[in-house]
Amino acid sequence: MKLFRKILLHAALAIGAALFAIPFLWMTATALKPIEQTMSMPPTWLPWAYYLRAPGGELQPVRLAELVTKESYLLKPQSPDVPARISSVMPKTGSFTPIPASREHPHYAVVNSQGELLAVDASQVVRRIQPRWENFSGAIKAMHEFPAYLYNTLALCFLTVFGTVLSSALTAYAFSCLKWRGRDFLFALCIATMMVPFPVVMVPLYGLFKGLGLLGTSAPLWIGSFCASAFNVFLLRQFFKGIPKDLIEAARIDGCGEFMIFFKIVLPMAKPALKVVALFQFIGTWNDFLGPLIYLTDQKDFTLALGLQALQSQHGGTEWHYLMAASLMITLPVIVIFFFMQKTFIEGIAMTGMKG
Repeated sequence: MKLFRKILLHAALAIGAALFAIPFLWMTATALKPIEQTMSMPPTWLPWAYYLRAPGGELQPVRLAELVTKESYLLKPQSPDVPARISSVMPKTGSFTPIPASREHPHYAVVNSQGELLAVDASQVVRRIQPRWENFSGAIKAMHEFPAYLYNTLALCFLTVFGTVLSSALTAYAFSCLKWRGRDFLFALCIATMMVPFPVVMVPLYGLFKGLGLLGTSAPLWIGSFCASAFNVFLLRQFFKGIPKDLIEAARIDGCGEFMIFFKIVLPMAKPALKVVALFQFIGTWNDFLGPLIYLTDQKDFTLALGLQALQSQHGGTEWHYLMAASLMITLPVIVIFFFMQKTFIEGIAMTGMKG
């Protein structure tokens, strides 16, 4: 019975993991396709390259336009500037070539390297899996300011991580290792701020930064990180309460001040919890879209998240293969960092709740 439950649990976890992985897999597949395959119907998972088999056996690269499964006509344009097209209705005038296609003998409409539309028997078309790795370099070029976006995001992540870890650790130390009047009440008030969503304070904060003349700069995005957040304070406070009080008292007897105790004793012992806070803040800043959208106005100051939105809206039609390639490049660093910090992350979370 226990074995059956274990198998059932692992099967449920595997199915859940597969369902959550589907969007990422689809993004990866789309990032490696040519643009005409990104919105093809029916959709395909793999990036295909199509070739036309010439009479001599040579393969000529072509772009697949559509599958013709019934009697149709290849309309020849009168002007070289007008592209050819396939119609299911025989035209009354003009030159055309009949396509004797059926469901048993389908034809493909393909575009060759000269840009000509051809109707060929499906047996003449060969397809092979061929990832378009050049989509990644094309996405970087399409974003134009990609180096600036990357620099702005990394600089913002550094400032917010540094400010959050320092301010949250100092506040958590005051709430856990120091005794002062009103400590528990203020801690409860601090925790209560977690129930206030950002949209509630968005407009007052915007007015505040506008009054300070900071709109259009990145300052509103990192100044707040030097004011400790409730969740991080709670996380670190729980960890600090697990540090032996005798060790801190011994340091005080030896003449150590509170700042020396904090930097020399508490912080080195709290590395797992500090790494968890840093990881949470890094991921939050890296993925933040609403904050930069509100405060940044110059495209050179945009972050990667805003750069993606600019890439989607800068053309008449979205270049989905470039958008997915850029999204994959921006997502992968977070996945890699979390993968390498997974052990530290689990250790920090597990040790946080050891003592209430």
